[in-house]
Amino acid sequence: MLTREEIEKLPYRPNVGIMLRNADGLIFTAQRKDRPAGTEAWQMPQGGIDEGEDVQTAALRELEEETGVTPDLVTIEAESANWIDYDLPPELQGKLWKGKWRGQTQKWVLMRFHGTDDQINIFTDEPEFTEWRWSRVEDLVPGIVPFKRDVYRAVIAAFEGVL
Repeated sequence: MLTREEIEKLPYRPNVGIMLRNADGLIFTAQRKDRPAGTEAWQMPQGGIDEGEDVQTAALRELEEETGVTPDLVTIEAESANWIDYDLPPELQGKLWKGKWRGQTQKWVLMRFHGTDDQINIFTDEPEFTEWRWSRVEDLVPGIVPFKRDVYRAVIAAFEGVL
């Protein structure tokens, strides 16, 4: 187990998050596959930024990898002005990402979905989710795992003028 001092020396993993909204203004959320039995852990798509990728390229790639939604089905509407950091909770430190990162630093991209629900497929080559739904903005924070709630509050605030 890592000490607090060791954790504080670890860098943040560069990451991108996607807030995908439909024509009704509802937000795509999905239930994480790796959640403990009997718990809910809904989230918006997110993933690491590969070396050499810019934020929007990474966001489009992650969206397709996790939801099957292709770039031609979305319009990028906004990108968060700032990076939003979060630390993993102590019980996950050293277990995720082989202990290489203390948490993530995220840029968020707001996208408008122009497709239909049947064009969403979470059962991809490497599925991360078990089910999905369209959620109201006000339902995002209560449905997310507690250690990411401040991130979701910051994302909603970042896109407040556009939502």
